[in-house]
Amino acid sequence: MWGILSAYWPHILAIISLVMAVVAAVHAVMTKDEVRGAIGWAGVIILSPIVGALLYAIAGVNRIRRSALLSQRPGHRAGADSGRPVRIGDEEVGRLFGRRFAALKTLGDRVARHPLTTGNRIETLHTGDEAYAAMLAAIAAAERSVILETYIFDRDPLGLRIADALIAAQKRGVAVRVLIDAVGARYSVPSMAGYLREGGLDVRVFNGNIIMGLRLPYANLRTHRKIIVVDGTIAFMGGMNIRQGFTTEFAGEASAHDTHFQITGPVVADLFAVAAEDWRFTAKEVLEGEAWAIRTPIADGPAVLMRAVPSGPDACLENNHKILTGALSVARRSVRIMSPYFLPDQELISALVTAARRGVAIDIVVPSVNNLVLVDRAMTAQFDQMLKNYCRIWRASGAFDHSKLFVIDGSWAYVGSSNLDPRSLRLNFEIDVEVLDRDFAGGIDARIEAVIAAATEVTLAGLRARPYLLRLMDRLIWLGSPYL
Repeated sequence: MWGILSAYWPHILAIISLVMAVVAAVHAVMTKDEVRGAIGWAGVIILSPIVGALLYAIAGVNRIRRSALLSQRPGHRAGADSGRPVRIGDEEVGRLFGRRFAALKTLGDRVARHPLTTGNRIETLHTGDEAYAAMLAAIAAAERSVILETYIFDRDPLGLRIADALIAAQKRGVAVRVLIDAVGARYSVPSMAGYLREGGLDVRVFNGNIIMGLRLPYANLRTHRKIIVVDGTIAFMGGMNIRQGFTTEFAGEASAHDTHFQITGPVVADLFAVAAEDWRFTAKEVLEGEAWAIRTPIADGPAVLMRAVPSGPDACLENNHKILTGALSVARRSVRIMSPYFLPDQELISALVTAARRGVAIDIVVPSVNNLVLVDRAMTAQFDQMLKNYCRIWRASGAFDHSKLFVIDGSWAYVGSSNLDPRSLRLNFEIDVEVLDRDFAGGIDARIEAVIAAATEVTLAGLRARPYLLRLMDRLIWLGSPYL
């Protein structure tokens, strides 16, 4: 056998290379929706024998095929405790907010798997100190179940505090499940997963494991969702990972900023369904029974219209992209965006520019200090496309702000875990909510307005005054933006 291999290894290697190239190139041609993407990957595969196919296996496969949970949650039907319907019709939305928002509802109905429901409440948690305190209080009060899904769960004093609360809940009989992304789990060494398992919790790592590495061919696909659902009644979601750097308690005045949300009402059933589906995909366990029963009574008083919008490289591919493009098409007065990583594709840039050209005031806020330098450089390389087409871009002063906020006309808001970059729009599993409510949207609008008041405006003249070599470097970094 060794003699055959030593004599014919070049021929064997050539056959292996040819088979790998054909399989990978055919997969790219048959699965890529964009001509440029298909041609680009086919070229890499053909021009880089073996290496190109391996690169494609690691970074080129951007779809996971998995079956969806078919169970219909109580939030899709009627408020169990009130008997009132929770779905809202097109005519009612049109009466309350105008025909354009009824059209946006129709888009959401056809894109997302979850309905627009009434009877919800959403509370903005403006700081890490406020958000983590609310999470801890909810976990401490849990009686039946807690499911937590997150991208990063650091093994720092803040993370250990939440971990101990989860372990204590499990010891008093609460069913607890924790899902951490395989990449995010590596932000701490040693990982928090080990500490939680030692405490007796069922902890899983999404799309990989800590010891052996990521799961091919989906190594580039991550869960970026941040969801906590307690007792099927109260939920937390938004942009906040579990890290001490977002609290003044541990990081002082230099702490990073973020925005998170506490939610009650029928939409909690849909947030739970998203987390439970990710858990089933990872752990092969369906969360059912009394512990996981959903109880989402309609809130008394003014009710907020909300919809959960999951996005990801499966059946929900580019849901966030479609919803945001639709929202830009119905905006009349203003669009305000706050994002730490602002790298929209050409379709979204065209939608922004088109809205600006028809007189909509477009304000985009990004941090002046970014935790990802390469992403910031790529962002800067793209700014001129919007600035020369009537959009305004602002660099927020102060500490890094990780908030992901989008509001149009002070009436409709889109908040959650999605950044406006290629990874969030195509590669990550994300969770956002669209909120049709003037009070809530007005609050988000005011929050962004306050940041703009202290921000520095980015100008075309300022960009063009930068040294040519620096601008060239930004453009070269921008070429790799889909995988930053």
